[in-house]
Amino acid sequence: MTYERFEDLPAWQKAAELYEQTEDLLENQGFKVTSGFRDLLDRAALSVSNNIAEGFERGSTNELLQFIYIARGSAGEVRSMLTVKLRRAGKAAWTAELKSQILNLRSIAENCARQLRGWADSLQNRIFAGLRQPLNISEA
Repeated sequence: MTYERFEDLPAWQKAAELYEQTEDLLENQGFKVTSGFRDLLDRAALSVSNNIAEGFERGSTNELLQFIYIARGSAGEVRSMLTVKLRRAGKAAWTAELKSQILNLRSIAENCARQLRGWADSLQNRIFAGLRQPLNISEA
């Protein structure tokens, strides 16, 4: 399948879902975190879709790969932050619903990273010099 807009990419769509679900978590009154943690989680989650978009709009496969790796790193950052919070779950008065929301968000972040790894692996085998053509990729 050929993609001409980043919004149509399955990886971008999953990354957008990651950000939407992160916003839902951050709006949950039971999710008590510092303002620094809140800001970093918000930025890391948004960074995934933004880096996919920026890489897609660049002119070369090497640039696209660079931004895919940055996006993947941001997905890992989201997962790390949520895992750290889950480790402290016993010390927090969290409902089962909040814990489930965090686990689901961590799973979405992992799914993003998996898709991005598959996409990067497929591009590694097709690097060529010059301008990149419309992307013809399979869903990872």
